[in-house]
Amino acid sequence: MIFTQSKHTQFMEALIAGIAFCGLLAACDSTASINPSVPLDFSRLPIGDGHLSTKPERGSVWACNTDLFGTFNTHGGPWIQDDGTFNLTEKVTVDGSVSWTHEFTVTRAEGRFSIVGNALPNHVTGKFPIEQGTTAYPYDKNPNTVLAQDLRLDLPLLPSVAAIASCLPMGAIGVLLTGATVFNALDANGEDAVAREVQDKCQGHPQSAGIYHYHSLTSCQEDQGTGHSSLVGYLFDGFGLYGYRGEGGKIVINDDLDECHGHTHEIVWDSQVQPIYHYHATLEYPYTIGCYRGQPQRWRPTSL
Repeated sequence: MIFTQSKHTQFMEALIAGIAFCGLLAACDSTASINPSVPLDFSRLPIGDGHLSTKPERGSVWACNTDLFGTFNTHGGPWIQDDGTFNLTEKVTVDGSVSWTHEFTVTRAEGRFSIVGNALPNHVTGKFPIEQGTTAYPYDKNPNTVLAQDLRLDLPLLPSVAAIASCLPMGAIGVLLTGATVFNALDANGEDAVAREVQDKCQGHPQSAGIYHYHSLTSCQEDQGTGHSSLVGYLFDGFGLYGYRGEGGKIVINDDLDECHGHTHEIVWDSQVQPIYHYHATLEYPYTIGCYRGQPQRWRPTSL
């Protein structure tokens, strides 16, 4: 079965608006250029499968536990192409528009950020579990229900770069300002979750414990402007995650970042312009981070 671009219109429009590279939406098609040196073809995005590492490595995910990789069924559909790319304009999304009671606060006290919430997003989600008979069901039968979680984090106001980077767990690695968590780029099988798993129009879905999460920056979170992107979330080592645009408004690619997907320069942090290490979301795998550059805090989720 072939899916037309119209089935993915809402996602494409939100993504295009979010990274602000195309101007008038009516002028956009499946192929666009975010700057002269970075062509972006939504119909041929590289799949990150196999980009795993056992140490910090640019463009890869350093996963702590890989024992179960390769033991689950591979996700995918007709949007996965034989040349190692996927066609985002043909990828299906989970139907539905479900609203949630969202709780999320970030407070500053005694040199720390205190983050408290229920891990539910401030935007609508698809309807989970995925229902039989829907467009997504033949490709991803996600049986999980979205559940509120007890989200409590105590992060340093000025995190430090650790002497040695750390691997990423399978599970939450940070939280976006939408209030929902972000996981690394991998699915349970160790493959590119953004390319292969079916998510809702905000690029989220729940796992077995009911944690609604993303594997990339969500298009349902605004990152307006033409200069450096604003803060979009916090990783569990305390460093900030910023959007797709770097200095001068240039769209950031992997080559602009270090092995953990970050770099240091002056940005707005804690309401001040100061030089500090920070991560960037990118449109290419691994989408958020590949390892922790600071000392990570572990979050042990509990359903409410």
